[in-house]
Amino acid sequence: MQGSVKIINELLVELFNDILTIEKAALQNSKFSDLSITEMHVLEAIGLTSRTMTDVAGQIGVTVGTLTTSINRLVKKEYVIRNRSEDDRRFVEIELSHTGKLAYRIHESFHQTMVKAMVDKLSDEDNEVLINSLKKLTTFFRNQYDVIER
Repeated sequence: MQGSVKIINELLVELFNDILTIEKAALQNSKFSDLSITEMHVLEAIGLTSRTMTDVAGQIGVTVGTLTTSINRLVKKEYVIRNRSEDDRRFVEIELSHTGKLAYRIHESFHQTMVKAMVDKLSDEDNEVLINSLKKLTTFFRNQYDVIER
């Protein structure tokens, strides 16, 4: 059992780090090289609809103040549009600009291509085992650590 724990820990850490490295390299070699991986993940969290700052901050697990710093940079880089309510200036909705939507779609396509390349190399049975295992892991982490479902 202890050997399994060590191996699984090493694999999860390596996988997490490898995916971040692959994402970062793909981003740096794209027309969106001015984005950090963190900024790209903020664009991902906003998605293709208008969202409130509070909703997005909650989704990615940061304070509204922390998100504001990222949004300020993304507005300046013209990836995000900020809309303040005329009635209540504290109420702010954010949405992706045309460039932000393009970056979002290209990043989404990158993810799909990466996962498809992996899945295509597995048998149907292995794919089913992988899906079931990942579902169980996701459920465990969400329950164990009170992670909010995205």
